[in-house]
Formats: sequence, structure tokens, C-alpha cells
Amino acid sequence: MKKKNSNKIFGNSNRPRISVFRSNKEIYVQIIDDLCGTTLVSSSSKEKKFHKYKKNKTELAYEVGKLLGNRAKKLKIQKLVFDKGRYLYHGRIKSLAEGIREIGLKF
Repeated sequence: MKKKNSNKIFGNSNRPRISVFRSNKEIYVQIIDDLCGTTLVSSSSKEKKFHKYKKNKTELAYEVGKLLGNRAKKLKIQKLVFDKGRYLYHGRIKSLAEGIREIGLKF
């Protein structure tokens, strides 16, 4: 099923793709330029910055989204394509997207 979805969602240099992976404990997100096959920016809840947070997983996903948004702003990325993969758009995925949108990125 993942291959079927990934054929439809494609990022280029004008609108890179946000790829999300969610495990039971952590969340990982990266911005990918599919034409070049390179990762431009990445962020995850395993970074040292988040070790001292005593928040639940949904609030942590929101903070990861804000961090990714700030890193993308430094690279002057404004428009993106959101690839949530096989995950439903609620809970941690929705919180992550809201954190990215708060910084001012559009997808």
C-alpha cells in the first residue's frame, strides 16, 4: 500500500516532500527533494533537545514540527507536499502538521 501512495505524492525543488515515519515511541520527519534524491532537512523526537521534555507524544510531535519548520525557513523553503504515508491524519501526525504550519510553511 505504501508504494501505491508514494507514486502519487512527489516532491521537486519548488515543492519538496515532507516524509513522516511514526513508531510507537518516536516520530521522524524529513523534507526530501525527489528529483535529486536528497534529504534537505530532517528532525526527530530522538534529538538531544527533546530529552528533557516531560510531554506526551502528541505535544512532542508538535515541537518536532516547529523545529522542522524553523530549519526549513533557514533554507528558504515555503511550499511543501505533505506525505503522511499510511498513517491517518489525526493525533501525532495532525499535531506535527500544525507545528509546521505555525511557522508559516504551506502544504
